[in-house]
Amino acid sequence: MDNSLEQKMRLGAVLAEIADVMEVRREAAPESSYVSQLLHGGEDKILKKVIEEAGEVLMASKDGNRLHLIKEIADVWFHCMVLLAYHGLRPEDVLMELKRRQNISGLDEKAARQPS
Repeated sequence: MDNSLEQKMRLGAVLAEIADVMEVRREAAPESSYVSQLLHGGEDKILKKVIEEAGEVLMASKDGNRLHLIKEIADVWFHCMVLLAYHGLRPEDVLMELKRRQNISGLDEKAARQPS
């Protein structure tokens, strides 16, 4: 796999491109696209899909089929992106949070969230 900066930037742009399409789908009629159906269906409908897909990730992981696992994780990410769009957020918001955490120990970050 090519890990060049250019390749990473292209792959990162995929999330932004999908988010751009989802923004357009927010205004589209529900019968025009799956994303539009989910967005018009409301938060509970989207959350149901996220949890359904998360369960499929668990099963794919247990099956040990790497390609199946990748596809199911893609489904979870996609439906999480729909949830972000529903709330007026974008994947860049999540990426910025991950970047913020990048040089922080997971243990330290978790401890900082707990009340003293």
